[in-house]
Formats: sequence, structure tokens, C-alpha cells
Amino acid sequence: MAHSPGTYADLDALRERAVALRRAGHSLRQIRDELKIFNNDVLNRLVKGEPPPEWTKRPRAKDDLRARARELRLQGWTYDRIETELGCSRSSVSLWVRDLPRPERKRTREEASAIAKKGWEEKLRLRDEDRRRTKEVARQAIGGLSARELFLVGVGLYWAEGGKDKPYDRRENVTFVNSDPGMIEVFLAWLDLLEVDRDRLRFTVMIHETAYVGAAERYWADLVGAPSSSFNKTTIKKHNPKTVRKNTGDGYRGCLVIKVLKGADLYRRIEGSWYGIVEAAREADQSNRT
Repeated sequence: MAHSPGTYADLDALRERAVALRRAGHSLRQIRDELKIFNNDVLNRLVKGEPPPEWTKRPRAKDDLRARARELRLQGWTYDRIETELGCSRSSVSLWVRDLPRPERKRTREEASAIAKKGWEEKLRLRDEDRRRTKEVARQAIGGLSARELFLVGVGLYWAEGGKDKPYDRRENVTFVNSDPGMIEVFLAWLDLLEVDRDRLRFTVMIHETAYVGAAERYWADLVGAPSSSFNKTTIKKHNPKTVRKNTGDGYRGCLVIKVLKGADLYRRIEGSWYGIVEAAREADQSNRT
């Protein structure tokens, strides 16, 4: 049973004996057994300042391994490589080199390519999110359209995408062509605003011969809600093998042509309205500049 410090009556005398034994080459265990002192704290106090004999010192067998581990770490080796090379435990390697800077990991070409691809995909994802967010904010900002606003939009759409007279070829026909279903819907709403009877409309699908013609015809018929009698024969465009077309696949439905029968008067109104828009825009621009 270990003694408490208070049980030793003459510590000075014990220290003299302990020091003498220590200098004679005794280990702590031998001093303990000789003096019957089983309290490690007291025993260490008795021999404090006295170096242990050489024979009791443990050989530092891992000094060479530690030096080698640090050398390898400075060369950029990872813990795994050092551990495998020296046959040491991960904890030993960590203890020996933890004060050294972490080396930059050298990636393989495949790893670098995968990281670059992942980074690019993330960039595209963020760009798509930003694109959708911007579009959604703009969509909600429009709100409702007044009759005047719809009228002006329709005139602008027609003058951009519709058929126009030439000085050398006066026809005054109202013909609108587009592949965007949204443009078609807005144009039809504009015609309804102008009280153009749907019976006066004739539709023609224009599409490449390599596309799904029947599916495109059904799509446009459903969109405009018109009977088959309102549709002219589909215009098939011959495919040029030298042309690399992007508008292919299930989403390609060609273009829809909308023609207004007896539309001469309507055409004159459209053209006059457009000139009025141009003059108003010019005046507004001059006013803003001044």
C-alpha cells in the first residue's frame, strides 16, 4: 500500500539516501523498493534534480523514423504515403509532422478534369438560376395589359414579323409568320382586340421534311383552336444535306403562317399605326434629351 507524504518523518534523511542510491546507479523502482517509498510523488521529490542513470534511459529508436517522416512531409508526401513507406502508425506520423505546412495535393489529370467539370457545371447551374430569377421578376413586373398597350404591342410585333408592302409591289396583305407559340398567341389576342373574325383567318404550317409533320400540324391546330378547314396544305421544306440544322427533335414544330382574308384595310391601319409609334418615340426621345 502506498504511503502518504505525512508518514515520512525525516524527508531530508530520506532524500540523502535516495540521492545516494540514484548516484550509485539505481533506478526509481530500485530506490522505491530499498526505501519502501511507494508514493510516486514523494519518490520523485526525493530524487529531483538527479539525472537518471544511463542504463535506465530508453533508446530513442524512432528518432531516425521521425526525421525521415519530416523529410518526406517537406517533399509533399501525404500521411498515407509516409505511413506506408515507414511502416508507422498514422498517429505517430501526425505527431511527428503536424507542425509542418500541409503540402498542396497534386491531382491526377482525371481528378483535375473531374474537378474542372464539376466547377463548370456549378457555374452553369448558378447562371441558369440567375437567368430564371431575372426572367421571373421581369414577367411579374408586367402585370395586366390595357387595350391600348396590347394594341401597341401587336402593331410592333406585326411590323417586326409580319409581311409588308414594297414600293414596287403593293399587295396590302396581313400575313404573320412565327415559330414561337407565345408570339402566335399574342398576335391572335391582338386580332381579337381589333375584332377580326376568326373565320377570316387561314393557317399554314411550314416545316422541314425531316421533322414530325403530323405532330406539328396537330400542335398548331390545338394551339390556335381552329378547325382543319382553316388550315391550308402544309408547306414542306426540302432538306439540304450540307446544312447543319439546330432546329431538330421533338421540340421542333416548324413555323405557323397566319393570313387574314380581306385584310387590305387592316394592313393600312397597321402601317399607319406603326408610323404613329415611330413619330411618338422620336418626340419622346427628343424631349428626354432636352
